[in-house]
Amino acid sequence: MRPVVLLLISSLWLATTGFAQRTPEIEEGPSTPPNILKTQSGTVETGSMGNAAYRIDVPANWNHSLVVFYHGYSERSFHYRSDAQLHDQARPMFQRGFAVIQSGYSQTGWALQTAYPETEHLRKYFTKKYGQPKETYVAGGSMGGALTMMTLELNPKPYVAGLDLCGAVEPTYEWASRRFAWRAAFDYFFPGIFPPLVPTPQDFIENDGLRQKILAALKAKPAAAASMRDITYEHTDLQVANLMMYITWQMADFQRKAGGNPFENRNYIYTRSSEDPHTDYALNDGVRRYAADDKARKWVATWYTPTGKLTRPMLALHTVFDPLVPATPMTLYGRMVEEAGFGNNYVQTYVHREGHCTMNADEVGRAFDQLLLWVHQKKIPQAGLLR
Repeated sequence: MRPVVLLLISSLWLATTGFAQRTPEIEEGPSTPPNILKTQSGTVETGSMGNAAYRIDVPANWNHSLVVFYHGYSERSFHYRSDAQLHDQARPMFQRGFAVIQSGYSQTGWALQTAYPETEHLRKYFTKKYGQPKETYVAGGSMGGALTMMTLELNPKPYVAGLDLCGAVEPTYEWASRRFAWRAAFDYFFPGIFPPLVPTPQDFIENDGLRQKILAALKAKPAAAASMRDITYEHTDLQVANLMMYITWQMADFQRKAGGNPFENRNYIYTRSSEDPHTDYALNDGVRRYAADDKARKWVATWYTPTGKLTRPMLALHTVFDPLVPATPMTLYGRMVEEAGFGNNYVQTYVHREGHCTMNADEVGRAFDQLLLWVHQKKIPQAGLLR
């Protein structure tokens, strides 16, 4: 067994926040001999470091630059097949001659605590084995977009820029508390469908039987269903059903990792539940109010509350309608960057699309091209519709 080392990044920040005490110990290299596959398009290396699977893709026409890619929130462990094609979010970088590395993380769910140091360790392993890249970019989708932002704030030195794809870049406590409040509202309108919200059963799993039960309840009470669509910004009952199950699994995930319930809705005032204000009155009067556990709340704030200290360029790409990571709250992060004095380093763009992270490979490639122009020619991308 190789000796284990504690990955230390941004030592001042670590010392002041207690990050080092929460960072897992990581193997120095692959736990077992990696699998190497050489093809006409390049070399693929897969393996594991500790309990985290990883994948490294080096194109045959490698330009000796690197993209560190973070995957998004997953309810299941990530495993990489060397004979599988890269997904649409990472393939455009590979096709442009960039090596791409990805960690599968040793944790499922909201995994910033482990994903950040494990991916940094993978980057150092890549550099040692394949050589120091000329340039290194960081990119990721959904939770991976949050990790992209977090990496550029905490450890910018190795990177020249970042690409945030549909990332949850507002403070974790903000978006997660909002979802918690939405589940409490659902329980008010449709009691008895779900198990308790606090504590959420740790064995909860999403399943089609529950989905059909939710859809039947929504159909039976169309006014309440309309209220839930309005509250959650969803378009259909199916989206509401899927979101409520997803939130429930996520609350169990947060409660397990935080050691208690991190969220509350005591001071949450529900609005927009109907054109009739009396619906809002009844909801606010009747919804169950929950208090947060202070220690658990602090855990969520640690993983992660942005500082806005964005010292490297970051281009963000979003769909106009995203049922999981709505685009509207993303403006909060832009304000945080402005207030920190780094407004010129953040550009938010969008595509005409609905769905979570449904931008296609061509759109990701065009966004990455704009990021390259920003770095190499100081040509700042135009905010708004992706050109």
